[in-house]
Amino acid sequence: MIIFGIGIDVVEVDRISSSMAEFGDRFANRVFSKKEREYCEKQKRPAMHYAARFAAKEAVAKALGTGIGKELAWLDVEVVRRASGEPEVLLTGDGKKFAEANKITQIKISLTHAEHYAAANAVVLCEG
Repeated sequence: MIIFGIGIDVVEVDRISSSMAEFGDRFANRVFSKKEREYCEKQKRPAMHYAARFAAKEAVAKALGTGIGKELAWLDVEVVRRASGEPEVLLTGDGKKFAEANKITQIKISLTHAEHYAAANAVVLCEG
């Protein structure tokens, strides 16, 4: 396997909190899957967890080299948790098609958050 790309993103938690307050479900449903929303809403500080997932989606889009847009939509990237607690990225729709066309085999992500910021990095691996 070789590295296809890497990406990183940092998000202000207040920015996501403000978007959630201003646009409510319209924002959440456009950016986050049902599973992601259910997970975040169960947390003590949902905005922090939404921000981490937002950063992860941006980091993955950067690592793929697509950005969010024509080849990759917000909902094409889903951040879930394995039983171990490790975050995992699932691609669907156009994101999955892009990954298959480019022989992408794995996406590794790391999330972190503090009181005011959330960050994520992504490493995309593909067949050599």
